Amino acid sequence: MEHRQLGNSGLMVPVLSLGTGTFGGGNEFFKAWGETGVKEATHLVDIALEAGVNLFDSADIYSDGLAEEVQGKAIAGRRDQVLISTKATFRAGKGANDVGSSRQHLTKSVEAALKRLGTDYIDLFQLHGFDAKTPIEETLATLDDLVRAGKIRYIGCSNFSGWHLMKSLAISEKYGLARHVAHQAYYSLIGREYEWELMPLALDQKVGAIIWSPLGWGRLTGKLGRGKPLPKTSRLHETADKGPQVEDEYLYRVVDALEEVAQETGKLVPQVALNWLLQRPTVSSIIIGARNEEQFRQNLGAVGWDLTAEQVAKLDAASAQPLNYPYWHQRGFVERNPAPV
Repeated sequence: MEHRQLGNSGLMVPVLSLGTGTFGGGNEFFKAWGETGVKEATHLVDIALEAGVNLFDSADIYSDGLAEEVQGKAIAGRRDQVLISTKATFRAGKGANDVGSSRQHLTKSVEAALKRLGTDYIDLFQLHGFDAKTPIEETLATLDDLVRAGKIRYIGCSNFSGWHLMKSLAISEKYGLARHVAHQAYYSLIGREYEWELMPLALDQKVGAIIWSPLGWGRLTGKLGRGKPLPKTSRLHETADKGPQVEDEYLYRVVDALEEVAQETGKLVPQVALNWLLQRPTVSSIIIGARNEEQFRQNLGAVGWDLTAEQVAKLDAASAQPLNYPYWHQRGFVERNPAPV
């Protein structure tokens, strides 16, 4: 398993990491993702470590904390072999302070996560979203205190806009506070907006991208395409309206190209989609989820080989999207303002 440096830090992470959103199934939304219990989760961790995947990603809202509990039990006795990534910011209770990135909520969230995970430190703690009500200085000072206390080793963010991340980095530099080394972002062959501003920022500021939903919210599994109706068993039945929206014709165009490249390489459609991401700038790790061992082993097949330049170009062309302003205007000045890809 290839390992890459995570942003401007000394931490090395595997290019594939295991997402635990399928662990627990503690509420209706996450039941659509999966209901993996401790026994099966432990087996998946066994397979992951054997393959060199030692980074496990979670969040406090995954099944209302149950995913972290299952993960903690699955890694019990081998904490020194794994890297734990988790997140907080979204509402995790009914109280007025049970949401956001305030000192009150983040401190409480980290303490609760440590207890559920059965550990005394978190390798990578990420803000799950941007809190516009809490001063960024308060948020970063809190995270810095948690780093100095040894409860967090590295910090990152998720789902930030470019200005959210850049302002945070500037404040960290101004006051000498812990700095975001990772940005957990949505990026896929049918969702390339990350390239417009977040990727150039990440290249300039050395922030590693950890990719969530690399298969386009479950649409690039090979089960969807022209003449292929949505399978009876698919989380898209319950969750399609809560994720990125994709026009059918655009999806079919991308899947057509994926299927063509899959035939050329002898690989599966999702393996091709994941391998394409691994060749993009700034990508440090891709989070893969799995309901079961078969899905997990299939996703592991995305590494150990590379698409050719011609195949990458074919997928680039099929998935190209019209740019919003000012990005289309900037692409007209590539002499001094080159696109990152």
